[in-house]
Amino acid sequence: MFHRKNYFILAAVMLLVGHVAVAQAQLPDFTPLVESASPAVVNISTKQKLPARGAGAHMPDLEGLPPIFREFFERSIPGMPSDRDQQREAQSLGSGFIFSEDGYILTNNHVVADADEIIVRLPDRSELEAKLVGADPRTDVAVLKVEGKGLPTVQLGDSSKLKVGEWVLAIGSPFGFDHTVTAGIVSATGRSLPNESYVPFIQTDVAINPGNSGGPLFNLKGEVIGINSQIFTRSGGFMGLSFAIPIDVAMDVANQLRTDGKVSRGWLGVVIQEVNKDLAESFGLERPAGALVAQVMDGGPAAKGGLRVGDVILSLNDESIVMSADLPHLVGAIKPGSKARLGIVRGGERETLNIVVGALPEEGEAVVASSTDAQKSNRLGVKVTELTAEQKRNLDLPGGVVITEVLNGPAAMIGLRPGDVISHLNNQAIDSAKTFSRVAEQLPKNRSVSMRVLRQGRASFITFKLAE
Repeated sequence: MFHRKNYFILAAVMLLVGHVAVAQAQLPDFTPLVESASPAVVNISTKQKLPARGAGAHMPDLEGLPPIFREFFERSIPGMPSDRDQQREAQSLGSGFIFSEDGYILTNNHVVADADEIIVRLPDRSELEAKLVGADPRTDVAVLKVEGKGLPTVQLGDSSKLKVGEWVLAIGSPFGFDHTVTAGIVSATGRSLPNESYVPFIQTDVAINPGNSGGPLFNLKGEVIGINSQIFTRSGGFMGLSFAIPIDVAMDVANQLRTDGKVSRGWLGVVIQEVNKDLAESFGLERPAGALVAQVMDGGPAAKGGLRVGDVILSLNDESIVMSADLPHLVGAIKPGSKARLGIVRGGERETLNIVVGALPEEGEAVVASSTDAQKSNRLGVKVTELTAEQKRNLDLPGGVVITEVLNGPAAMIGLRPGDVISHLNNQAIDSAKTFSRVAEQLPKNRSVSMRVLRQGRASFITFKLAE
């Protein structure tokens, strides 16, 4: 007779097996994707000539010595140039992928930057010399070209349709191990990274290491939806945070490089900063959101369109600006000369501005604030003086005050320094020392107050509270 206990054990085992079978059925099979996509993924190696060691140093004249002695001294004396030194080279390794049958390849700019020679190795081990068509350091995208016809290519996808939690797969050459395949999921989209203003990165947990840079990131359809670019790490190795350039961004850059040889980006001509809780309260916002305009460039698109210092940009062409870092890549993607619709908050009221977007300059200009001597104190614990006509012109300000001395008080606690220029206080423009003192005396207590400060020409808003 079958014991009841054995029946329950058998039932539990069958249930466990069923769960395992279901879990296995839900896991994707990557083998067809790898087999079809791998032929178009390439290994990229570069060489860069370096100056000879000891070049320019004072060396003894060896011309009169016999060759055998001259060779001895060249090998023995530290810093002596030799044939080996003259041929020193720096080498780097990365990945890339072919996206056209006539040999155009996408990779990262940092993989091929400053290279004197670029070699592309195909999966069949054949090697081709590549030419750099163009590169864009701002997005870290580079386009290469090899001679060939009917080359294997990848299928390009639409990164805008990517969803968090979706399976993705990377193929590359980490540490030189060709065609290494790793997989994971999309952890986030539209991720902004420090010092990376023009790329809304795809964040994944796909294992990426040195050598993967420039390689493709695939979705389950076998479409490239990103270029693996960088990782976040504290150890130097993979820690579960990798970032890829969306293929939509990369291809826009690639097409401009192929046709124009350069990349044009939209530009507003503003300096922005994050809106934290205190700033949100100060500007009458329900919650922290948007990009606070801390500075407007004179004669720039924003200035011509009526944008002002203290405005909070909440949307661009109906796309919400949640973090200030969302704004630069949205503006950069707009074609110069196009109109942009900005949703802003000004003085606690919502408004809409229509601005003609300009072209991002190649190089920005910095202005430096200077200070003068004067004596006028106030309840914030600073001594200030009005800006001279030259300072106003250099800083492009209609008015303001410059701090000449910081005393013990609130100003010292919030980090103000002599030479800082105050142009706005409590959402009011400061046109004179008299105005500054009046506004300072009327500051509310135990409520967030905003102050716009320029330090070495760069403006930002800070917040503070005055105690009872």
